[in-house]
Amino acid sequence: YDIDTPVTLARLSSEECEYLRADQIPQFDLILSFTGGPTLRRLEREYGARRAAALYCSVDPEDYRPQGVAQDVDLGYMGTYSADRQPRLHALLNEPARVLPSRSFLIVGAQYPSRLEWPRNVRRIAHLAPARHALFYSRQRYTLNITREDMRLAGYSPSVRLFEAAACGAPIISDEWAGIEEVLTPGEEVLIARSGSDVVEYLAALSETERARVAHAARERVCARHSGAHRATELLELLGDARLAGRRRCSSAAVGRVLGRAVSG
Repeated sequence: YDIDTPVTLARLSSEECEYLRADQIPQFDLILSFTGGPTLRRLEREYGARRAAALYCSVDPEDYRPQGVAQDVDLGYMGTYSADRQPRLHALLNEPARVLPSRSFLIVGAQYPSRLEWPRNVRRIAHLAPARHALFYSRQRYTLNITREDMRLAGYSPSVRLFEAAACGAPIISDEWAGIEEVLTPGEEVLIARSGSDVVEYLAALSETERARVAHAARERVCARHSGAHRATELLELLGDARLAGRRRCSSAAVGRVLGRAVSG
């Protein structure tokens, strides 16, 4: 089960992967991946995987749900510093913060360089314990999702933060990547931002009714399709299919051996 499949494939291509060899991939009955879409077909076509299937991350709706607190953050973001994400964080959060100086912005995440400059209305918290994540999302009028570059380029790589925020009833503004419609429908369950201007428009112009509608639709979708219980059911089905496929291969091999002996005899 690979939670960083695009990274794995990049390392295999450059022969710098320390935890997996390309010739090992065909030996697995089933390869599960946090990344779906074309990446799965690449594993099968280029690397000979018997079967590659997506098993996305999930959320526990009992732990992640609306907390009924005042929403004192207009836009929040949770994520450890990453150099490849920082330009989009700057474009989709810092620039809107400068345009909307009366609005409140909050970033939770560690390892941000001290040299970075932030607008005055952007607060930062280095760490927030998982037990407080639901409260963090519930405080936000909107939450921002930014995808790691390898995952964005591969597409079909939803972050667990996407599911957690939706389950907590926070309307999500996300960067754009292929396959997002597999988990949340753009315009209905998630708002896509291609620039800081899009973020400003959502914050300043979207009605409270529309904001609530998007949040409710996302929570309904995530609780119905992306809970831990739903993933467990998917896993059992995938393992069952792999087991049947393995039996078929064994049966075919046995028949081949019998036929081979008959011919040679």
